[in-house]
Amino acid sequence: MLETIEINPEGEIQACVIWLHGLGADGNDFVPLVPQLGLREKGVRFVFPHAPVRPVTVNGGMQMRAWYDIRWPDLRRDVDVAAIRNSVEAVTELIDHETAQLPLQRIVLAGFSQGGVIALQSGLALSEPIAGILALSTYLALPVITGNAPVSAGKATPIFMGHGTQDQVVPLALGEASRDQLVAADYPVSFRSYSMPHAVCAEEIFDIRNWLHLQLVAPHAG
Repeated sequence: MLETIEINPEGEIQACVIWLHGLGADGNDFVPLVPQLGLREKGVRFVFPHAPVRPVTVNGGMQMRAWYDIRWPDLRRDVDVAAIRNSVEAVTELIDHETAQLPLQRIVLAGFSQGGVIALQSGLALSEPIAGILALSTYLALPVITGNAPVSAGKATPIFMGHGTQDQVVPLALGEASRDQLVAADYPVSFRSYSMPHAVCAEEIFDIRNWLHLQLVAPHAG
């Protein structure tokens, strides 16, 4: 199973967010956001896995943590389908581990850039809906319907997509095209763009906090 950083809530675990980092980062990347989200005190556990180390073609074959290889600046050219599927399997194993104590409907998959690709592919391929998919500065690398998942399962999973208008790594147009594919296939997508590069900003973090509370706290309040 993937190595992870785990941050448990102050009390009993009520829900879980599995958060996947981007290319060249590791599980530590989004740990500093946890205090800003106000969810640990609501019983939410955070799991931040480390992607495997592999050579990345567009970076001169340099070894780094990556969920799959990027072979061209055009992210949809010569997609590394085998590695994406392997990463989806690894994330599904993490999900299975969490479901030993939580139902699928209490788990959110989150990811930034490459991690967002894997979060989308993993969440949409499950046989049952999860609490939500948080897809940041990312895109659909493979077709919308993946694996053998019933169409209704993924379509019951809320999706939040956030993207920077000055993103030069994953262009905004690619994020918008991915959103349009999901919406055309009748997936429930909320999409927001922000005045930022390939990053996160304070306004987006505020929206992420509100969306996560809506999916994990509001339905179970009181």
